[in-house]
Amino acid sequence: MTKPNIASPGATPGGGKPPVQEKVSPVETFKAESHHLRGTIPEELVDGQPFFGKASIQLLKHHGAYQQDNRDQRNTAKAAGKPAGKTYSFMVRSAIPGGKLTSAQLLAELDLCDEVGNATLRITTRQGLQLHGVVKNDLKAVIRRINQVQLTTLAACGDVERNVMCSPVPYRNDPVYDQMQALADRLAIHLRPRTKAYYQLWLKDEETGQKQLVGSGVAGKEFSAAELGATGSDQEEVEPLYGPTYLPRKFKIGIGLPGDNSADVYSHDLGLLAVCKDWQIVGYNVLVGGGFGTTPSAKKTFPAIARPMCFISPTQVIDVATAIIRVQRDYGNRSDRKVARLKYLIHDWGLERFKQMVQQYYGGELSPPRPVEVFRFNDGLGWHPQGDGGWFYGLNVENGRIKDEGEFRLKSALREICHTLNPSLRLTPHQSILFGDLRESDHEQLTEILQRHGVPLSEEISNARRWSIACPALPTCALAVTESERALPGMMDQLEAELERLGLADEVFTTRMTGCPNGCARPYNADIGLVGKAKGKYTLFLGGRTCGDRLNFIYQDMVPADEVVSKLVAVFRYFRDAREPGETFGDFCFRKGVEDLLCHCGDG
Repeated sequence: MTKPNIASPGATPGGGKPPVQEKVSPVETFKAESHHLRGTIPEELVDGQPFFGKASIQLLKHHGAYQQDNRDQRNTAKAAGKPAGKTYSFMVRSAIPGGKLTSAQLLAELDLCDEVGNATLRITTRQGLQLHGVVKNDLKAVIRRINQVQLTTLAACGDVERNVMCSPVPYRNDPVYDQMQALADRLAIHLRPRTKAYYQLWLKDEETGQKQLVGSGVAGKEFSAAELGATGSDQEEVEPLYGPTYLPRKFKIGIGLPGDNSADVYSHDLGLLAVCKDWQIVGYNVLVGGGFGTTPSAKKTFPAIARPMCFISPTQVIDVATAIIRVQRDYGNRSDRKVARLKYLIHDWGLERFKQMVQQYYGGELSPPRPVEVFRFNDGLGWHPQGDGGWFYGLNVENGRIKDEGEFRLKSALREICHTLNPSLRLTPHQSILFGDLRESDHEQLTEILQRHGVPLSEEISNARRWSIACPALPTCALAVTESERALPGMMDQLEAELERLGLADEVFTTRMTGCPNGCARPYNADIGLVGKAKGKYTLFLGGRTCGDRLNFIYQDMVPADEVVSKLVAVFRYFRDAREPGETFGDFCFRKGVEDLLCHCGDG
């Protein structure tokens, strides 16, 4: 098959066209030949096989589904003669802007995880929800049922703008939070793909042929199919933003405050840092070029934090975001997916050239960024007044996994809370959950439900555990080289005991673990980053910041899992003895640097 020449969808503002990229990656060919993300998915859905082919695997991501296999079961599957020696299933992800959802929506996802999943539900590091273990024959019913409760899986994955993150705490007396969260909703709708394939594949009524009311993913709001671009004939179909080949790679957006960077705005392709005056947002510093995926064997790849490019008013945000995405669409690398993210385009061009191109696409000059810096990360855990007479409670969910296991029955607790108290809900970027709109009289009942189900209260867990997150990794992630979610809790058990002995139990620092270098749990700007390098071995990073605006550095490589805690304890001991007044662990490590740390702690 001859690969098509893939150009951008249209002319540049200057009147010409971006250069055609003659040599493109196989994924670009899949998208170009897919007729707006259809490909052969319709035929493969009914072919009787438990898996999809290579092209459909890539296209399905745009619909919110990843094909996976349980790597713990490969030997058993091979012995049983299963295709390719694998037990295939699908991860289905819901995109939830700012993590806002209702109790009814969470209950619907919990029903699905029990009925057609692996009996667990997972809060993602991007404020979404993931079902795991869905088999191919259930895929259509799952996506349809998610849409029936006004959630969506469209664009939760794939080469498009992903779920828009936003600081989630529900302070009702602070209009700044309402303004940010409303912006997250507007961006999510505006930047969503317009392909009708999603609605035709998953939501069409089998008997009438009519498409149902489709999920918006925006809590408390319903949209018709027309409002979401889901109507009209195939011949009329266009992608006004993305074009027929969508983006060269995924694109991520986060919205935060200098005083609340829980959305980790520096880790995104596009970060929006609100600038406020008199309890109102007067504009946003636009940060560009963040992204953490990297391949250690490929020196051309690297993690990066976003850099301030300009300051814009609230009314400019949609148009400027659109212009940035169009520049990446037209000039991002489509031949090598390892270097296809926006950070590489900015690295190659330089920030000033990139800004000039964005101004051309936007159609006007953009002001310099304002001199603001982040100084706090609000995880929202514990009890807080909302400001309107109501309360919210933030519950730590370790590594985002909602399950019933032995005496720990979080899933059952959430069911009871949603049925009896019906709180509004927010999922956090640290994989936890906030229960909102509670009365003061609900405190005792909520606490009793959690305790009766063996769920530790946020007030009862250590700071080390509270500020830690991990990606799923094994057994389902195809990219994982070692454990993450299943390994971190045991390490936290050891570390919190050692910190207690050192008198450092009250220290606040972020620990983030991934089973491979792709950085899904954002390890590269954390105080402590643990990145899977080989089976049972990790690269240990130090020197980031809880606020997320600084990259960390490699402290030691290829650290065996059973040595991770002892090496950290040695550094914490040095920190206790040599810190400056008020200095945080991340700042201490950054000040000392790798050579000094190794000199004092290298044998730890």
